[in-house]
Amino acid sequence: AGRPLLCHALAAAREAGLEAVVVAKPATVLPAVGELVLREPQDPTHPLRGVLTALDFAAERCAAQAVVLLGCDMPFVTATLLGWLAGLEGRVMVEVGGRAQPLLSRVLVSDRPALTNALEQGRSLTAALDALAPRMLDEADLAPFGSPERLCFNVNDQHDLRLAAEVLA
Repeated sequence: AGRPLLCHALAAAREAGLEAVVVAKPATVLPAVGELVLREPQDPTHPLRGVLTALDFAAERCAAQAVVLLGCDMPFVTATLLGWLAGLEGRVMVEVGGRAQPLLSRVLVSDRPALTNALEQGRSLTAALDALAPRMLDEADLAPFGSPERLCFNVNDQHDLRLAAEVLA
């Protein structure tokens, strides 16, 4: 739709009234986004590094008690869904079609030690978040915000990119 994929997620976060912060690997080239960009440490390379970087920021700089995780490759997440998710209590993770969506979650700043331990043990992001025993949100929970499958659609390859472009057209 004429703009970088990341910009769709950022627009939803801004519209929801959330402070959007981009966490990226050190060598990732990003478009100009207008939000704070945090670079995660080089090693180890793992999705949990980004989560831990976000939690560090929340604890040290903005005194937030929780962080909403959102993948930059999810162009159909809506502001209303993000605002609702941010307003929930405790840990939350979305699950659609029986598949956990760790990059549509809410984690607590106090979860940092457990997630650091999970990183040290080499657990996946999904396993690490699942071990926190989050409240799982399913299709029925997401339905008021739109099609759960569309809300959780992520772009992983050129085929997905074409599908997203068709929907946005």
